[in-house]
Amino acid sequence: MAKRKRIGVFGWGIVAPKSPDIDAFERNLEQPETWLTPFRGYGQSNFLVGYPDFDFETYHDWFDERFPPAKFAQLNDKMGPMVKYAIGSFIQSLSQNQGIEKYLQTLGTKCHVYVGTGLGELTVASTEAVRYDRAQRRWNEFWGAAERCEPLRRHRAGQADSGAPRNPGELPIGSEAWIDAKHEWEAYWAERSDQLAEYLAEAAAILGEPVPPSSGSAKLSMIRQKLNRIRQLNRKWGCPEEPWAAVSPNLLWNISNIPAAQVSMLGRITGPAFAPIAACASFGIAAKMAVDSINLGEATAVIIGMTDPPPHPLSISAFYNANVVSADADVSRPLTGLKGTHVSGGSCVWIVGDAEALMAQGFRPVGLEIVGVGTSSDAHHIITPSKGGPQLAMKAALDNVKATDVTTWDMHATATPGDATEIENSLEMLHPDVIFTARKGTFGHGMSVGGGWELTAQHLGMAKGKLFPVPLSEGELHADVKVHSAKFVHEAGCSVSDGYSGKLSMGIGGVNSCVISRPWDPEFVAAHLKQAGHTAKAS
Repeated sequence: MAKRKRIGVFGWGIVAPKSPDIDAFERNLEQPETWLTPFRGYGQSNFLVGYPDFDFETYHDWFDERFPPAKFAQLNDKMGPMVKYAIGSFIQSLSQNQGIEKYLQTLGTKCHVYVGTGLGELTVASTEAVRYDRAQRRWNEFWGAAERCEPLRRHRAGQADSGAPRNPGELPIGSEAWIDAKHEWEAYWAERSDQLAEYLAEAAAILGEPVPPSSGSAKLSMIRQKLNRIRQLNRKWGCPEEPWAAVSPNLLWNISNIPAAQVSMLGRITGPAFAPIAACASFGIAAKMAVDSINLGEATAVIIGMTDPPPHPLSISAFYNANVVSADADVSRPLTGLKGTHVSGGSCVWIVGDAEALMAQGFRPVGLEIVGVGTSSDAHHIITPSKGGPQLAMKAALDNVKATDVTTWDMHATATPGDATEIENSLEMLHPDVIFTARKGTFGHGMSVGGGWELTAQHLGMAKGKLFPVPLSEGELHADVKVHSAKFVHEAGCSVSDGYSGKLSMGIGGVNSCVISRPWDPEFVAAHLKQAGHTAKAS
């Protein structure tokens, strides 16, 4: 069996509530205050959420130094928030080690990109869905009118269509039933419109003309000519915009693999780039894939990350009706009232790699050493974790680590009744003196990115021998949590001795990930960086 490689983090970037970058994130962790703010999507409501603090303009100069002037504007116009957050975090990750951007490019297919998402780009998808819905209704209303539909005229003249839906004229105008019946009625008759059939035949004749062999510019000209002729056809018939013309291609430019694709394109990285998706366990899953790829020799460095859109009415509504989101206008802290979590958006991107290979180039690790990653599935329930599933992930991650060497453990802890069960199950695998942290009361719960934020907070603190404070006091612990006599980080934070740290994430669908890390030996790092300096001089 090949020797397992030592895995380090050599760059990272953050977009989070109150934290536009990794430096602000670390500064904010020093204080126990929450970063959550009222949700604005419904007007007034009782929801608190984590809105990312982000301005894409911050990165304009970075683009201007590397790409033609139009590149930034193009991305700014076509990319939704989810993709932009990932781009911003990636650019940040290149800044901790000078020269790493060029080095990643030299690795060719030995540099991979695993950047995923949880809910996907709801911001763009919902906007385009509304545009489509409105366009389809206008379209049906136009073509379903009696003057454009011979079957409807026959229906009204006494030749009844037995399959026709209820006539909305039989219902009170403006009522919900009338609105539903109106849309159903118009859709039914538009589908049978003889004039719509004529229109479509003319449109097909225009769009069916083959593009002749020619240069690219001539082909684009031909496409534009066709679109102009379609517009003329619409003016001739006086019809509204076609529903299939109402949706922006931006819907395609923001699908789940695009954050990874943009990192690949902007970083000029030619290794595989795709989106691992595992809900709340996603960051740990990406870390596991990266560690495996590096140990197999398929990659020397991997850019891992997760990104989620800003809080949206669709996601808030879904979480609310799943009974896992807090709705009392107050911060719901894990381990306390167990009232539910808070939805957040943002991103987290790490550059992880074969530590000895990267230190040989003079690159210094910025976080802890990743010593174990475990993954598993509950095979049990879509949202309620099992006992055995998470423990399997923990066991795999702790394979080469004594449980008694674990100093601190970051919980998934969503401020739901599962917090108490998670403590009980974790203590079975660890020991009574381990210090637990639970940070979703600080920055909320990003569907995929939350685990990345929590792991980054753990690395930042443990690298300096401390655990950042959590908005929690001893007297607030829920009785179901307190009964287990576990140790927790509170509002003052605490110092820690050297030791291993663990982070458990449990995702919707029953997928789990666990990451074990430890501080680097300063002498080991110094010796390798010194050797790198000699190698550089010799070359």
